[in-house]
Amino acid sequence: MDALPEAFSPLLQPRPCAWGGPVGKGRIRVLADDFRVWEVPLIKPEGEVEHCWLRVRKRNCNTAWVAQQLAACAGVAPSAVSYAGMKDRRAVTEQWFSLHLPGRPDPAWTDFHGADFEVLEQHRHRRKLKTGALLGNRFSIRIRDLECAEPALSSRLQQLARGGMANYFGDQRFGIDGGNLLAAAQMFTRPRRRLARAKRGIYLSAVRSGLFNQVLSARVQTGTWNHALPGEALQLEGKSACFVAATIDPQILQRLQALEIHPTGPLCGDGDSLCRAEALACESACLSGYDPWIDGLRAARVGSARRALRVVPRDLQWQWEASDRGVLSFYLPAGSYATSLLAELFALAVAA
Repeated sequence: MDALPEAFSPLLQPRPCAWGGPVGKGRIRVLADDFRVWEVPLIKPEGEVEHCWLRVRKRNCNTAWVAQQLAACAGVAPSAVSYAGMKDRRAVTEQWFSLHLPGRPDPAWTDFHGADFEVLEQHRHRRKLKTGALLGNRFSIRIRDLECAEPALSSRLQQLARGGMANYFGDQRFGIDGGNLLAAAQMFTRPRRRLARAKRGIYLSAVRSGLFNQVLSARVQTGTWNHALPGEALQLEGKSACFVAATIDPQILQRLQALEIHPTGPLCGDGDSLCRAEALACESACLSGYDPWIDGLRAARVGSARRALRVVPRDLQWQWEASDRGVLSFYLPAGSYATSLLAELFALAVAA
């Protein structure tokens, strides 16, 4: 495991853009209202049973803190509160939480609000809300101090709508200055060190994300991120299921062009790669030198999986508010990052 630090820096290198780089520059998150997110839940809660589901709007606060406030209001332990995913702190977001309240009445949620959050909706359901139980997220992001030519922006938006974007994990997955990867390296070199389960999961996810981005970066550089190689593991649009294409026939090419299927990259862990032949050789070359990281994931009993290299932003719209300001709105499936889409459009500074 001594080789881990040497493999640390490449996982944080700037990632190549799929469509040639930004066409403008500007600033985001000047105000919390400039970055808005709405969760699209996987299921609709219904029933009169033991889990209380809440739709909460929060502003300038993180998801874990809101979960703690909900637990305190209900008089339960923080472990009784769950949510599908973390949401940006400097933003206005609407997301779902669930609380395990068997045999207990609902607190007066409508009276439970503050400057930072409020409960918008409540339901009962037979099951708790699990991590990742989302269809996706809708975004509305304001770009200020914008310097961008309208024809170039319009052209790039059309490219993204018709051809999709590189499905990179965002920088937030890796922590400040890559701190989650550094913590993962320390965890792998000292496997008996006790860690909270949540932190352990964050560090393991950071490693898998960094390795995936390495493969995707290489595929972007060779122009194959949206093409299939012989032996490619291809994923159906909107599904997790994959199949292996031993040869790339005209039907596969047609389905790729129609955005019905996508090439995939590895979420490394315990288990053999699904891809074969040329696709496997490409993947192995991209991950050469990262064996200590992959061994650490396997030792942690993280199962291997696949993730699409390409994702298609839906309902992609741009609205000019002024000559130097506009709003980008779109939908992304769960697990894809708005910041990865923004990077295909603008070189952005984040307001302090």
